Amino acid sequence: MMARRLLHWIDERFPLSKVWNEHMAQYYAPKNFNLWYFFGSLGLLVLVLQIVTGIFLTMHYKPDSALAFASVEYIMRDVPWGWLMRYMHSTGASLFFVVVYLHMFRALLYGSYRAPRELLWILGMVIFIALMAEAFMGYLLPWGNMSYWGAQVIISLFGAIPWIGEGLAEWIRGDFVVSDATLNRFFAFHVIALPLALCFLVYLHIVALHKVGSNNPDGIEIKENKGADGRPVDGIPFHPYYTVKDIVGALVFLIIFCIIVFFVPDMGGWFLERANFEPANPLQTPPDIVPLWYFTPYYSILRAFTYPFLGVEAKLWGVIFMGLSILAPFFLPWLDRSPVKSMRYRGWMSKWALGAFVVAFVVLGYMGTKNPGNTDLFWFQNVRWAQIGTVFYFAYFVLMPFYSKWDKTRPPPERVR
Repeated sequence: MMARRLLHWIDERFPLSKVWNEHMAQYYAPKNFNLWYFFGSLGLLVLVLQIVTGIFLTMHYKPDSALAFASVEYIMRDVPWGWLMRYMHSTGASLFFVVVYLHMFRALLYGSYRAPRELLWILGMVIFIALMAEAFMGYLLPWGNMSYWGAQVIISLFGAIPWIGEGLAEWIRGDFVVSDATLNRFFAFHVIALPLALCFLVYLHIVALHKVGSNNPDGIEIKENKGADGRPVDGIPFHPYYTVKDIVGALVFLIIFCIIVFFVPDMGGWFLERANFEPANPLQTPPDIVPLWYFTPYYSILRAFTYPFLGVEAKLWGVIFMGLSILAPFFLPWLDRSPVKSMRYRGWMSKWALGAFVVAFVVLGYMGTKNPGNTDLFWFQNVRWAQIGTVFYFAYFVLMPFYSKWDKTRPPPERVR
């Protein structure tokens, strides 16, 4: 009785029940969600984990070039449970990208970027870019040797832009080299500006999703088939059906998360690089400067250009195509001309194209961690594999208007299966 009275009192002053019903209890989602639909809620879970652990880390971290590395060591060695917070944050950063990449792959698989979800997809891509900026700026904060030189190399890429490049790179650094000024501004962006932007973008993403409704593996719009009560006949309330489902997915994810945190927090150098356990040294360059794994596909595209063309130096071509590789997915809703959304009902052309794209992305990611002059995969030099992967990566987008239109498709069912 007291709980009802309290809820009534709140509802008179804040639309709590209305929001709950619209976005949970009376939000109808397709009843054929599968394993691929875990990753949206998992992304929200990891975002919360990163914010919470980040708050605890900032209590002891010093954004000063003379103290930053020592403060991280202090957190790891002397702060009670500080090592746990640091490992949860570093593991969460990598798993965030695992979840986001799988979430994006599901959109490619089932055509979740198609009308009427174009804006939803664009907002998701903006979230992805904001997440990349957040991760890059956080990567410098431990002030380890790899993070220092990685930031130096990536920021210097902006210097290749004609006319404004050097000034832009200097503005980003706040100095002529990566220094205390760079560390301070990256800390401010990583801790305050970008988390606020991410939370706002995620809110917009969820609002846009609930406006147009969720896609499903069959690519059928459930809102077009409603019963006498006005509710989708192929939909079920998000709560309790999918909240329970997502809780099970979250528990499985947290088990994997804890195994990594407690047993292999560095994942053999993939999550935490060995060179980053050494303090930043402007006089000692690591043997191979590579970013963390979630940036390596784009880094590999950057390094794939080795010859000048049309009077433009190779470095600038690399910067241009690295930027295009991030911007290209924005145009997917207009590049895809297939009459059906889901890959279930498309022909061999679309399936082979998506498969080749995924393989190319993985190869690019692997080659981005290797010296381009070495031969680590079969008989080609790593730079040759990067060039092949770059061609297949861009071919997926450039050729999509043709193979998606020519591909033989099957008619999807009238009701979800």
